[in-house]
Amino acid sequence: MAGSINAPVNVKQVVDVLETLYPLRYAEDWDAPGLIVGDPSWTVKGIYCAVDPTPDIVDEAIEAGANLLITHHPLFFRAVHEVGGLGFRGAIVNRLVEHRCALWVGHTNADSAHRGTAHAFADRLGLTDQRPLVPIHDDHAEFPVGLGRVGSLPEPMSLYDLAHRVADLLPRTNLGVQVAGDPEQLVRLVATLPGSGDSLFDEVRASGADVYITSDLRHHPATDAWQQARYEARLRRRGLSDIPGDAMPRPALINTPHSAIERSLFHYLVGDVSSAIERAYGVTVPVALSGTNTDPWDFRVD
Repeated sequence: MAGSINAPVNVKQVVDVLETLYPLRYAEDWDAPGLIVGDPSWTVKGIYCAVDPTPDIVDEAIEAGANLLITHHPLFFRAVHEVGGLGFRGAIVNRLVEHRCALWVGHTNADSAHRGTAHAFADRLGLTDQRPLVPIHDDHAEFPVGLGRVGSLPEPMSLYDLAHRVADLLPRTNLGVQVAGDPEQLVRLVATLPGSGDSLFDEVRASGADVYITSDLRHHPATDAWQQARYEARLRRRGLSDIPGDAMPRPALINTPHSAIERSLFHYLVGDVSSAIERAYGVTVPVALSGTNTDPWDFRVD
């Protein structure tokens, strides 16, 4: 990493900073973020960031001279019983250890944190009066934390224009952005959950959001949610519903590529981590962000 200095900080010290910014207690019960590979005593002279810990990303981190790789997605999402050289995960672990490059994962803990994934994307979208979609009670938190965000656009805009704004904020992928809803429909109140979000349709409906921006919407949950929205709108038009609101089906759906929207985490993380290390230890450690698109799809056939 050009410009790095021989910083007298080790992996444990940097992890302490990371887990102050993105507390592990915010992680979902099924998740296991934190220090995944590496010795806490290793010196950290440079940090490299990426959404996914793929072999190519590991190579980039090593070539950049990093001693710590920070990723959003886990290397071990499901149970693994070996880290030998016969599988890509074992090869990654062995390569990281060989080059004394640790791996720290900030997953659902980073999703829920202040200035984490959802907060960063909502800020990039320009949402005001934000609140968590699913709040987490934390007496130690200075700001509201929790999964997702609900907030208002500064001015109403068409669903078509909002979808294009979302697409413009994200790295280009072959999956693209899909939308369910009338393109001319005006929307203002937005719910968003970067990452897989079709388990939270009830919370989104309760929020009153005009549109839900998320990823990985499966056919059946998305179909059911959109058809229910249309049905309730028809009932309101006929005066047969006690549900308040106009006749607009809500929420409309904007489905984004998973890794593309979750890259928003690093909108704040890169600067926040660098500044926090300098405040805590009085040293400068360069923090770099990979420009590699780790979306898995290589091409699309229309």
